[in-house]
Amino acid sequence: MSTTITFNQLRRIKDSLPEGSMRSIAKALSLDVETVRNYFGGANYDRGKSIGIHLEQGPDGGIVELDDTTILNMARDILEGKREVELKN
Repeated sequence: MSTTITFNQLRRIKDSLPEGSMRSIAKALSLDVETVRNYFGGANYDRGKSIGIHLEQGPDGGIVELDDTTILNMARDILEGKREVELKN
């Protein structure tokens, strides 16, 4: 399922995540952690991939069309306390 969100809203979600969240999401989905970071606006395509994020100029940092909301939903679940974050020892 796709959704539209502003770039700044997406970054606020990412910036609000506790330490270890990117690793936990990546591990749960069998993705490279850089791919998860790229989903939230990162740009490390040497190690990570682009996965269904489309940017357009617009207000609040621009408009982001997300083809798949799985990562976004997992991040929201972490913020709402519905999903645990695995901390690296």
